[in-house]
Amino acid sequence: MNPARERAVVLVSGGMDSCVTAAVAVRTCDLAFLHVSYGQRTEGKERACFDALADHFAVADRLVARLDHLRTIGGSSLTDHAIPVPPAAARSVDEASSRRRGIPPTYVPFRNAQLLAAAVAWAEVIGAASVWIGAVEEDSSGYPDCRREFYDLFERVIDAGTRPETSIRIETPVIGMSKTDIVKRGLELGAPFQLTWSCYQSEKIACGACESCALRLRAFARAGAADPLRYADPGSRPA
Repeated sequence: MNPARERAVVLVSGGMDSCVTAAVAVRTCDLAFLHVSYGQRTEGKERACFDALADHFAVADRLVARLDHLRTIGGSSLTDHAIPVPPAAARSVDEASSRRRGIPPTYVPFRNAQLLAAAVAWAEVIGAASVWIGAVEEDSSGYPDCRREFYDLFERVIDAGTRPETSIRIETPVIGMSKTDIVKRGLELGAPFQLTWSCYQSEKIACGACESCALRLRAFARAGAADPLRYADPGSRPA
C-alpha cells in the first residue's frame, strides 16, 4: 500500500459501470474491492467477474458479502424467478428517455443503501477515506437509488452514524454519464470490458434481449467499438 495514496473501497458488481469506476479510482487510490451477492439470477457469473477484475487491478483487499435477505424479500425480477425479466422491446432503451420511465421490475428494493452500508462499515474499519460506486443516473433503468440526491443524503447518514473522527465520502464518477460515454471513458482508461457482465438473466451467453444487454450493445455501437461479449440473441440488438 502506498502511504501517499488514500484507501478506497470500490463496490464491484462485475458490470461495466463498476469496472470503469475502478479504472478511475485506481489512478489516485489504493483499492479495496467489495462484492455483494444477494441471490440474483446471475450471481455466479457476477462473482466470477468480480474475481477477474480484482486480479486485473491487482487488488489484494477483497471482501465478498452476502445479503440473502434481499432474495427472501423478493419484489424484483432479479431475485424472484416468478417475476419475468422484461425484454428491452417492452421498454425504451433510448438514453435520453430514462427520466420519463417508471420503476422497472428489475429494481431491487433499496439495494444500494444496503450495499453502501456494508461498504461504509468496512471502510471505517480499514481506514478508507472514500467509497466508490458505479451508479448511473441518466440512462440506468430508472432506479431511485441511482440518483445524485440519494448519494448526497447518504453522505449525511455516514457523518451522523460513524465515529466522530471518521470521514468517508461517496464517489460516483460515472453518475452523470450516458452508457456511451462510460464505454468511451473505459476505452480511454484501458478498462477490461471483456471481464465484465451486464446480462440480467443468463450466466453463460448474454441474452442480448434484456434491457441491460440492449443498453450495453447500443453504447458500444455508438462509441464505435466492438463489445467483447457474445450474445445469444443478435436479432434483438438495438440499432
